Amino acid sequence: MIEFLHRLLNLAKPYWSRLVLGIVFGFLSGLVEPLVLPLVPLVGSVVFAGADNNSAANFLKNLSPKLQAIAEHVAHWFSASGASPGASMKMLAISLVPLVFILRGVFSYLNVYCLQWAAIRAITDLRVRLFAHLQNLSVGFFTRSNTGDLMSRINSDTMALQNTITGTLAVIVKDPVTVLATVGYLFYLDYRLTLITLLAFPVCLISIIIFSRKVRKSAAVVQDSYSELATVMHESFTGNRIIKAYNLEEKAVEQFREVSQRFVSHRMRIIRSEEIPGPLNEFLAAIGVALLIGYFAFQSKPDVAKVIQFSIGIFVMYRPIKNITRLHNQLEQARAASRQVFDLLEMQNSVREPAQSKTLKASGADIQFDHIHFSYGERVALDDIQLQIKPGQLVALVGASGSGKTTLSNLLLRFYDPARGVIRIGGLDIRDVTTRDLRNQIAVVTQETILFNDTIRNNIELGRPGATNDEIIAAARHAYAYDFIMEKPKGFDTVIGEKGVMLSGGQRQRLAIARAVLKNAPILVLDEATSALDTESERAVQAALDELMKGRTTICIAHRLSTILNADEIVVLDQGRIAETGSHAELSRRGGIYQKLYELQFQS
Repeated sequence: MIEFLHRLLNLAKPYWSRLVLGIVFGFLSGLVEPLVLPLVPLVGSVVFAGADNNSAANFLKNLSPKLQAIAEHVAHWFSASGASPGASMKMLAISLVPLVFILRGVFSYLNVYCLQWAAIRAITDLRVRLFAHLQNLSVGFFTRSNTGDLMSRINSDTMALQNTITGTLAVIVKDPVTVLATVGYLFYLDYRLTLITLLAFPVCLISIIIFSRKVRKSAAVVQDSYSELATVMHESFTGNRIIKAYNLEEKAVEQFREVSQRFVSHRMRIIRSEEIPGPLNEFLAAIGVALLIGYFAFQSKPDVAKVIQFSIGIFVMYRPIKNITRLHNQLEQARAASRQVFDLLEMQNSVREPAQSKTLKASGADIQFDHIHFSYGERVALDDIQLQIKPGQLVALVGASGSGKTTLSNLLLRFYDPARGVIRIGGLDIRDVTTRDLRNQIAVVTQETILFNDTIRNNIELGRPGATNDEIIAAARHAYAYDFIMEKPKGFDTVIGEKGVMLSGGQRQRLAIARAVLKNAPILVLDEATSALDTESERAVQAALDELMKGRTTICIAHRLSTILNADEIVVLDQGRIAETGSHAELSRRGGIYQKLYELQFQS
């Protein structure tokens, strides 16, 4: 728990000044609240017993010189307004009531405002830091991770931390001060009576110990339930076409209902653990009041003022004690929420940046895969790959699914690093180059076109942020996308929907090609860029790809062999190894794996 609180304070460290202000105002608010105890008998004695009452006189004498001067000044002001000295003293005493509550309200407001100000900014910084950290992790991390789970970590878990910073800090500072100040004043009045009054309060610790254990178990499950809910929603919304096509709406709703019910069950367990101590504390407070009344009931001349002050003192302490009993449960929930957030922040990127990077010049450079080995867990994806690609060549990678074609391109982009072997561009190990520098010199067009819910212009501009409008238009023309773009109502300013849902498959692919044209990188990777298109769309996209490949070193992962018949070299992969290499004519004459693949496609 101490480590968790230390982490919370570190989060708020950049906003330390505002945090300290909030703590100071909370401290002052906690001190002002017990002033009600001496205030009630003072006002009562002055108003109902006259201005010469000893209680009022003694009270004024016990004030500090500055406060005495203020009180005398206020009394003089009342007298100057025509009131008698007795009336002036009564008005002064009455005015103390709203004054105390104004001070309490102002200090409480400033306490909450300053803590919220620091908390919101600290948690926003944490969200940005976590999001940036996740963006910089390797592709392998996202392959293993669940999107809904990551969304839950950034949203619900960080929100729990924000509530902790604002709620618990206010309780930690303000409420103990209120309790201690109240108890101190009651001890000042009568220490024996105070001990009798507080006799029942230690029992509160029993409820804290019992119910905090239940909260600790359920809090982690609740956070996991948030993650499950986010996962179900994400998969249902992104896969809504399949859900509708197969009439799976009821199954999706039932899955969501089951997860929600598990969430409700554990959430209610936490609520019970938080709320049961409240009535228990009320009962204990009632016992304290009963003991107090019983004490005075058997006295011949009970001090009414003392009875009133002690009774009020018990109820003044009730609310902060109730908050303190909830404090441990709230910290347990926040710790459960923060555990996975901080675990993610501590996760290291498996693709490390070089300590001293070198500058890569990929234009006119050859690409060499030197004895590359790579595995996904226990499954070997690439085994001793030896391949050299000359500048300006079009090299096609073909083979059955799972033969290692896409893995080879992923290693070139350093989405992963090989277990053994070296990939060089222009003789330079790509691990000696920053990933940003490397990827700036490689353009990628994949089968799964990733477009964003933005305008056509902005989606193309992602290839080279800051490109001029003329350059964007020229890229669209090269990609054979200009005509269909101008047919849209708003042209380049048309918003295309999530993942480009407002466009056809061929149109989306041509926008991806336009993005790659705009990037103007010397190396081009085409990962089955036309395999999901119909014949007409494929012709348009292939024409755009032919335009894009001019003057570039191109690695083309092909499913349709008709698109790579003119490749300078065709590399046939089989179970992670290079089985054959050569041109289409050479491989056809050999009658090997390539020829069988070719015959299967063209005979069908």
